[in-house]
Amino acid sequence: MKRTIRTAVATLAVTGLAFGLGACSAAADKAADQVDKAVNETYEVTYEVTGKGIESIQFHGGSGTAMEPKLETETKPTTPWKKTVTLKGIMPPAVMPMALDPADLTCKVIHDGKVIKEAKGQDAMAGGCVAVSPIAG
Repeated sequence: MKRTIRTAVATLAVTGLAFGLGACSAAADKAADQVDKAVNETYEVTYEVTGKGIESIQFHGGSGTAMEPKLETETKPTTPWKKTVTLKGIMPPAVMPMALDPADLTCKVIHDGKVIKEAKGQDAMAGGCVAVSPIAG
């Protein structure tokens, strides 16, 4: 009798473990599908930079991969400067202006008509405007 109970308990434990691992596998598959979709989906942002004496503007323009975007550079831009780009998946929108005098420097990242990142003055010069992809968020 004790042996039958032990066998039944062991069978239930193994069955529960198998179902539990199956559920984890299904959740992992669902998460992987969401990541694949996010990496392949595209979105548009507009970069805006204002200020005087801007030497260059570097930005993610959509080339490269979502995980390794390539920077594009515009040298001696006229301001106000505005550029709309299409980015991929989790690629972060980023615009980084370089100015001789950052006092009146401003950068913005705009998505669907809303400013998702803005920096002014020294903050704009030091780190630019880097936002989280709206697809990743």
